[in-house]
Amino acid sequence: MEAVFPLDVPASGYPGRRPVIGIAASREVVQFSWWTLECDFMTSAYTEAIQLAGGRVVLLPIDARDIDAPDEALHGLDALLLPGGNDVDPAQYGHEPHHALGPVIPVLDDVQLALTRAALAADLPVLGVCRGMQVLNVATGGTLHQHLPELLEGSEEHRKVPGTLGTENEHDVAIDAGSLAAEAIGGEVAVTRSHHHQAVDAIGEGFIVSGRSSVDGLVEAIEAPGAGFCLGVQWHPEADPESTVIAALVEAARRRITQAELSA
Repeated sequence: MEAVFPLDVPASGYPGRRPVIGIAASREVVQFSWWTLECDFMTSAYTEAIQLAGGRVVLLPIDARDIDAPDEALHGLDALLLPGGNDVDPAQYGHEPHHALGPVIPVLDDVQLALTRAALAADLPVLGVCRGMQVLNVATGGTLHQHLPELLEGSEEHRKVPGTLGTENEHDVAIDAGSLAAEAIGGEVAVTRSHHHQAVDAIGEGFIVSGRSSVDGLVEAIEAPGAGFCLGVQWHPEADPESTVIAALVEAARRRITQAELSA
């Protein structure tokens, strides 16, 4: 697969150190060279988007010890990105599994939920992408719709062509004026690239809905007004070179560094 962003990312034009953005790794069987092995990994579209915005990436492999001591994993980070990936186990929000539930990895859920709660408690800037938005919601007591085709007519708009995040999977999202989501995308209409069959249902404590699909009204963006920067988007900004959402996370981390330096 061709990289979305160029590997020769220019150096940041900002003074001072680069913000350190932690990405919670996924776990999959990956093929490379002669090998097919289970790996903790993240797609380069995320890392290159962060680098393009002037950030430095730290990958957070799955570590079961982080379930009980997530602050150790977050130490030294300026922001946390929760990426797309597997379905969240419905046991995490008290539901029975739907017959169309995809593969789940319980330890992945446990680790990411612990990291999320710790990041929110520390007011660390957080961005949740697709699954990551769902993790944000579940971490704060929310629930999920497990299979959209049985819920909404026209829900195929959210995964028109399985296995791709190109323009063929685009649809519009209406963003609330004055919201963090609107600031992050630079407007009130986001042309998004999505690939999901699950979605937010009951909203987690402390969050509000700030974006809905223009097609069917499905929740597409949530945010925590009381936090410095806490945003979840149901689409994939890392797949769109024109998106400014990940750059907004890096900028929030940069502001956090500046504020810490001024108060030191």
